Amino acid sequence: MKKYFNLFDLNQEVNYRTEILAGLTVAMTMIPESLSFALLAGFPPLVGLYGAFIMGLFTAIFGGRPGLISGGAGATVIVLIALMQSHGIEYVFAAIALAGVFQMLVGLFKLAKFIRLVPQSVMYGFVNGLAIVIFLAQISQFKTTGEHAGWMTGSALWTMAGLVALTIGLVIFIPKVTKAVPASLLAIIILFGLVYFIGIDTKTVSDIASVQGGLPPFHIPLVPLELDTLWIIAPYAAIMAGVGLTEGLLTLNLVDEMTQTKGNGNRESIAQGGANILNGFFFGMGGCPMIAQTLVNLSAGARARLSGIISALTILVIVLFGAPVIGKLPIAALTGVMIMVAIGTFEWTSLRIFGRMPKADIIIMLVVTLITVFMHNLALAVLIGVIISALVFAWENAKRIRARKYTDENGVKHYEIYGPLFFGSVAAFNEKFDVPNDPQEVVIDFSESRVADMSAIEALNSLTERYLKVGKTLRLRHLSEDCTRLLNNANKIIEINVVEDPTYKVMEDNR
Repeated sequence: MKKYFNLFDLNQEVNYRTEILAGLTVAMTMIPESLSFALLAGFPPLVGLYGAFIMGLFTAIFGGRPGLISGGAGATVIVLIALMQSHGIEYVFAAIALAGVFQMLVGLFKLAKFIRLVPQSVMYGFVNGLAIVIFLAQISQFKTTGEHAGWMTGSALWTMAGLVALTIGLVIFIPKVTKAVPASLLAIIILFGLVYFIGIDTKTVSDIASVQGGLPPFHIPLVPLELDTLWIIAPYAAIMAGVGLTEGLLTLNLVDEMTQTKGNGNRESIAQGGANILNGFFFGMGGCPMIAQTLVNLSAGARARLSGIISALTILVIVLFGAPVIGKLPIAALTGVMIMVAIGTFEWTSLRIFGRMPKADIIIMLVVTLITVFMHNLALAVLIGVIISALVFAWENAKRIRARKYTDENGVKHYEIYGPLFFGSVAAFNEKFDVPNDPQEVVIDFSESRVADMSAIEALNSLTERYLKVGKTLRLRHLSEDCTRLLNNANKIIEINVVEDPTYKVMEDNR
């Protein structure tokens, strides 16, 4: 009989067995990744594991949604490599803590909503790029370590490849037999038993680094408390905070879509910031939500916070007591699991609809994917994608502005404007008017348009002056309240020579 309980989500029933097994699976995949990222940045190996534990536990309890897994992510660690090389690890810890402060401020001021500005084409590019990055990261596991580091050859290569292929086969086959245990965890256990009892010589976790240690020690970063220190760490902290929030909130949105539930981006930002502050003071390398481990968690059936808590506590227990056993875990098993995660992460839908997508969306998706793959900078990839999308949107809207013209029985000429008036459509807007040949009174009707920015205001001001110079009157009608307010505010800077229609009640007011 299944047992259920509630944990920090009072309206959600949670299955003990599923959550615990999912948490164990996630921990197994997170350990080698955390160690690899720590060594890549030049940190002591335990700094990576402490970061995974602190990040995972704190965000699992206080984060913005159940099922989201956080840890020492490569996207945030890469940002800190230059600081580590130039000033050392104490400055890194200070930067991590400051990044946490920035992230908490984003959540407290409820700025996470701006992630909604990321269009679907950018999401496709982000996810596909990340899937490729995850896959390519597994290829590096086919390298040897130590004095003779390099690509595997001969029997070592074939053994590694065979074990990876066996793991992939098990992950695919096991769900057809039983779903009582997550396929990834069972595949890892089978590979571990096979390698251990048969005595197969292959690369293991202990070949990467030792995972033996104690509890994360409290430690105040040993940096000078002066303004110069702030100037050194602030840029790194700001970039790390931005990268972490971007990856985290996009991952949260992805999980929302997969589970048909709604997370809280501001809460996630606060939790992520709090976890990074703790990382800065407890020897953790910092991090953010990890899409690969999150997908492992979801594919194992987890939908609650318990799996994240179990994963974090498992990492701590391994550091304290289980290092000798985990050290014998074959890397091939973890590599196979992560390859399957990469395959599951890729948005294959984007390929099926590739020919039916607008050309601009295809270009945006490819640009974001390529930046993610080759620069490993998720924040930059998303930012560039959003900027290109915004420019495309502006260009398309600029082409849509139109004007219907007619002269009424009183000899007043009317221009009914359709489409937004903003910086991109100003040139087309100005071409609509025939100032020399228009009658003495002209009315511009904005019932189907709106004044959007200062460029639009300047265009209206210039147009009004053109009519005044030839002794004609220009009136603006049917402006919405926000457009009127914009004009009134700008009147302090630019003289708006228009006569407002006092009798018309704006359509927005009648809704």
